[in-house]
This record gives sequence, structure tokens and C-alpha cells, in this order.
Amino acid sequence: MSPADSGAPSDAELAAADRLGVQLVRFARALNRVRHRSAADDARHLDKLAYAMLFRLVEHGPQRTGRLAELLYAEISLVSRQTRALVQLGLIERRADPDDGRASVLAATEDGVRVFEQARQRRSEWLAGLVTGWSAAEVGQLTVLLDRLNDGIEADPKDSEPGPAERG
Repeated sequence: MSPADSGAPSDAELAAADRLGVQLVRFARALNRVRHRSAADDARHLDKLAYAMLFRLVEHGPQRTGRLAELLYAEISLVSRQTRALVQLGLIERRADPDDGRASVLAATEDGVRVFEQARQRRSEWLAGLVTGWSAAEVGQLTVLLDRLNDGIEADPKDSEPGPAERG
């Protein structure tokens, strides 16, 4: 039985996946370095979970805390702690849940939307500078491929953490 018949990846596919993995680890490290630098420049330093929460609330509307934790693959205690900080900063607020008045949802405030949009603008300007000299087709192809990779990761039924080598 050949690897193709068994559904197992071939040696060539595994080698290509290994090269991709090396580049993804390199990419993640580069993003962490950039995030560290930009955090030092940001007077309202928000960590990545806070920005992720703000993104979800701006892009997808009000959410219950538990649902937000589920969507972000985060512990509810971490989301609760970030919620307190974001409420104190005036970036999010608690509102009555329209479906169940006894519960509440979190929503971005006007200031939260403004802070998020400023961060998005800075990111877009930075990325535009990185791809200066790339054709629109190359940028489009990378975007399509990253979207496809993200879809695959998000749809993967395996709920396990990568090993030490993958964490880099």
C-alpha cells in the first residue's frame, strides 16, 4: 500500500510541510518582535488578548463573556480580567443582553472603536510598507493563501497543542 493509498502524507509532502512550518515559526517570531516594539510606542498598551477582544466586539458586535472566551480559545478568567481592564479604560462596556435581560453582553464603546481603528490603520500602513514593490497579484495571492491556511487551521478537528518544536 502506497502512502497515497493510506492517506498518509508522502515524504515530499512532509518535507514541504516541514519547510512551511519553519517559515511559520519564523513569521510568528517576527510578529512577536514587531508587537513588542509597537507596544512600547502605544500609550494605551493593550496585550494581544485585549486587542483580540476588541476586534471581536468591533467586527462582530456585542458578545457574552463566555462566548468571547470560546471564540478566542481563552480561559474565561483571562477574558474577565481583560474585560475589567478594558471597561476601566472606557474601551468596552457591559450592556443588558437583548435576548435575556438577566445577563449582560460586552460591547465596544465609541472610544474602543476609535482605538481599534487607529491600531488597524497603523497595521495597514506597516504592511503596505513591507509589500512595497510587490505586485497587486502577489499581495492578492498571499492573502488568498493565508485565508485558506487560516480556514484549515480553524476547521481542524484536532484539539491538541503543537509540540515544543512547533512552538519554537
